[in-house]
Amino acid sequence: MDVLPQQVMDFLKTSAPFDKLAEQDMATFAQGASLVYLTENNKDEILAQNRGRLFLIQNGQYSVKDSPHSERHLSEGDYFGYHQILDETDYPLTVKVDKPGLVFCFSASAFKHTMAYAGVTDFFHGSRENALQNQAVSDSNSMWLYKPLNELIEVAPVQAAQTVSIHQAAKIMAEHKVSSLLITADDKLVGIVTDRDLRNRVVAEGADIAAAVATIMTPKPAKIYQHRTLFDAMSLMSERNIHHLPVIHRQTQQPVGMVTATDIVRYQKGNVLFIIGELSKADNLYELTRSSWQMPHYFATHAKRPGDFDIAGKVLSQATDIMTRKLIGFYQRENGPAPFPYSWVVYGSQAREDQTMGSDQDNSLLLARTPNAEESAYFAAMASYVCSGLGKCGIKLCDGNIMASNPALRLSLTEAKEEAQKWVNSPTASAMMHFNIFLDARCADGDSELFRRLQQARVPLLQQKMFLAALARHNNDIPVPLSMFQKFVYEKGYEQSDTIDLKVKAIAIINNLVRIYALANGLTMPATLARLAALPAGSGLSTKDGQNLRDIWLFLNRLRWRHQLTNSVTDNRVAVSALSSIERHQLKAAFKAIERAQQAAVMNFSGGVS
Repeated sequence: MDVLPQQVMDFLKTSAPFDKLAEQDMATFAQGASLVYLTENNKDEILAQNRGRLFLIQNGQYSVKDSPHSERHLSEGDYFGYHQILDETDYPLTVKVDKPGLVFCFSASAFKHTMAYAGVTDFFHGSRENALQNQAVSDSNSMWLYKPLNELIEVAPVQAAQTVSIHQAAKIMAEHKVSSLLITADDKLVGIVTDRDLRNRVVAEGADIAAAVATIMTPKPAKIYQHRTLFDAMSLMSERNIHHLPVIHRQTQQPVGMVTATDIVRYQKGNVLFIIGELSKADNLYELTRSSWQMPHYFATHAKRPGDFDIAGKVLSQATDIMTRKLIGFYQRENGPAPFPYSWVVYGSQAREDQTMGSDQDNSLLLARTPNAEESAYFAAMASYVCSGLGKCGIKLCDGNIMASNPALRLSLTEAKEEAQKWVNSPTASAMMHFNIFLDARCADGDSELFRRLQQARVPLLQQKMFLAALARHNNDIPVPLSMFQKFVYEKGYEQSDTIDLKVKAIAIINNLVRIYALANGLTMPATLARLAALPAGSGLSTKDGQNLRDIWLFLNRLRWRHQLTNSVTDNRVAVSALSSIERHQLKAAFKAIERAQQAAVMNFSGGVS
């Protein structure tokens, strides 16, 4: 049927990616378009008349095969016919009309003209490759923060043995034009000397420059492993108020580099660590709570760009780590040190470093051995103090009581190993729901070596095929919120009628998927992006699929952070009507990609049995 260009333009203004075209370009594209009412009875005639054109569905539901790929179920806002134009191949076009409706038809020449615009090209090429059309992710001004330190270190650290003299150490620093020197014994880091040490401990004190440098070094300095990110280094330096941070190889424990305040200034694009610096200054519970309650205001004020949302979860998780360490320190200042080694272990979003304003606390105490009555009372009181203190700081108590204040979550290393064995022996659906959260774990304070021993003991247990198969099946039971015809399925029972819980219906599914592949490959880091980056070749997840999941994860987290900060809420129920046209397309593409990844995991780990 004939259609006025303005009628076409009115619909294009709500249809990504053409809604971003300039007015004149949109008018050119709309010129000569037609609008057809497509039914099962007239489809053959109409499709023959419009062979080789681009189709945009205004309403109706259709099952379409227009490429070598499988049939697609489409509805309003979806396109078909573009594969033939992009590939310049005469693919057969078959359409089953499940519900009649109106469809716009555009000439191939007009469509090709719009491909001069990067946004249009990226959109349709991304659709063809089943990839998220999300250029903003790769252009993020904060993604540098996610780079592992081993990718940023360009030169070997300047170091010297602890037996060299102070004079020799100063000469080495002068020759290499550095402001710090790593001190080693048997190639292991034992200390650090900085320009300030030479000024304050040598010149000011009149120390003998022939003495061993070990006499004026800072022993057991703060350090960081090479697989951690620049953001982690920035956070630690801010918390400790230090300007030099040695980078250590995780396996050999040998120095491999140095991060300095100069490096941070060179990379940093904004004052994202203000809140961490403020928390680090707190000297008592009152000061800590006062600083912590500034966080919502800080995020609402400073997190404005998509790149800010990318790191907001890491900032909040690092802040919660600092609160935890501060509270443990306050308790021990009043009650003395712990009777024996322990690890304060965090789970879930804090462990993955993707907390949001609505995240609660999930933690436990891992003990070096079974405590006696007196020791048990100490740890119980410490756990209660810390969990209660976190609650006062705005990190709400866990409704499921997954907290160290729960006696069942204060286990010895031996008991924790036995518990992991029970998980593997009984991977029932209800058990999966209970212990899934414990599979993302990180040591936030205490004896990190104790925690590492637990993790290493769990690696072979959690790699067992029946256990991984059960995880894959359990995750596949969570449906993405899309109907057969790619319509959004909304939450029921809420005042806002078009909301989707992005945490439960999408982000958690990705976390689960990546966790399964990580466990299968013996990886112990908890963060989703870090796991994706560390998956080896032959992991079962292709590089392309891994990158797509990464982009989707970032995109979804941006949406929920923006929702929380814009609306001053702590839930994850994002209204689809609040999204732009391109975001709605991206969200639909993300859900479809997640569903494919779920099915692939079932095939990989469960032989297709769901």
